[in-house]
Order: sequence, then C-alpha cells, then structure tokens
Amino acid sequence: MFYGEYDHSLDKKGRIILPSKFRIAMKEHYVEKLFLTRGLDECVFVFPEEEWKSQEARFRAIPFTKREGRKFNRLYFSGAVDAVVDKQGRILVPRYLKDYAKIKREVVILGVSNRIEIWSKEKWEEFYRTSKESFEDVAEKLVNLD
Repeated sequence: MFYGEYDHSLDKKGRIILPSKFRIAMKEHYVEKLFLTRGLDECVFVFPEEEWKSQEARFRAIPFTKREGRKFNRLYFSGAVDAVVDKQGRILVPRYLKDYAKIKREVVILGVSNRIEIWSKEKWEEFYRTSKESFEDVAEKLVNLD
C-alpha cells in the first residue's frame, strides 16, 4: 500500500504532511486512523489501524514471563499513539517519538509496504549509506526465489 521515499519537513507545531500518494492509498483502503510508535533502527513506525491490530495481536502473544518480551512490548506499546490525518494531510508526531528518532526538522518518509517509516534526514542518509552496499547480500540471505 505504501511505497517510495519522500523528503519533508516538520511544521512549527511538530506535524508532518503525509505524501499525497499515501493519502490516496489510505482513502482507497478506507484507512481513517494511524498508529505511531517507536520503530527499529531509530525511526518512527506508522501503521494503518488494521495492520496495527495485526501487529498488536502478534506481539501480545509473546509471553510476559520472558524478560526480552516484556522489554520489547514495554518500549513498543508505551510509545504508541493513534493519529488521524487532518484535512491538510498532516499528522502530529509527539515530542517523545521525535526525540527517540532524533528528528529535528528535516525528515524522510518511507513507504515500506504495510507501514510508513519516518526518519530524521541525517539518520536515513547514514542508514542508506551504510546499508546500500550489502543490499544484494541481504537479499540472498533472506529472499528465497525458488
């Protein structure tokens, strides 16, 4: 549903305008609510409500008796907040999520199939620079095309 890489900026109130292609996809899939939380690699994950519910069920199944499961769920769910896109296509990113992702003003918004990721421009450029060379190696390890 979400694809591409887009450069954007936070406005003075800490809001981000979602790319128009994402807003069109949300409308086509009847998405009204998004959920934001701490993502991996110091970005913010943004899920449509239906995908969020699927992720929540999956992570809720992790036994709370396992220390790592408790740690992950605490950080993941305590960082979660729901958001509705306003008429100008904006969502508010809470201060604690901006701090977590080291977002100041310039951001890169990524479409990663079932989710959106919001990165500080600097963190994304660093991740991309250090990861692009291993893209094919990672594909060989993870993707079975047989």
